Amino acid sequence: MEKFKLSDVKQLNSLALAYMGDAVLEQFVREHLIKSGRVRPNILHKEATKYVSAKAQATIVREMLNTGFLTAEEEAELRRGRNAKSGTVPKNTDVQTYHYSTAFEAVIGSLYLSEQTERLHEVLQFSLEFIDKQKGESKK
Repeated sequence: MEKFKLSDVKQLNSLALAYMGDAVLEQFVREHLIKSGRVRPNILHKEATKYVSAKAQATIVREMLNTGFLTAEEEAELRRGRNAKSGTVPKNTDVQTYHYSTAFEAVIGSLYLSEQTERLHEVLQFSLEFIDKQKGESKK
């Protein structure tokens, strides 16, 4: 597979970055759930939605912005992703929540494609820990 340069990633459409970010987040969450001992398919799906739903992602974004967790560059990508016009209407959430979740996925996609592996892991770990805390679970 051809390697992306950071300049190439910055030229990608935010929705393409969100498409990639959605897959990366989904895989990270699935791995987290399986490693935590949750292995029954119906439970896995139900648990996964607590992390990857538009509502959860928008909540994570707000926490990241409130705590100053994101870098200036990530905040810029977040704004670009939030303002992207997808042409689709969300089914199970309001438009603002949908835009924030798309923006969050765009940040993840950008970090992944630009191979900022360490920072990507920090963002994903922050997300998992925040949602776990919201659910009343404490993780190592």
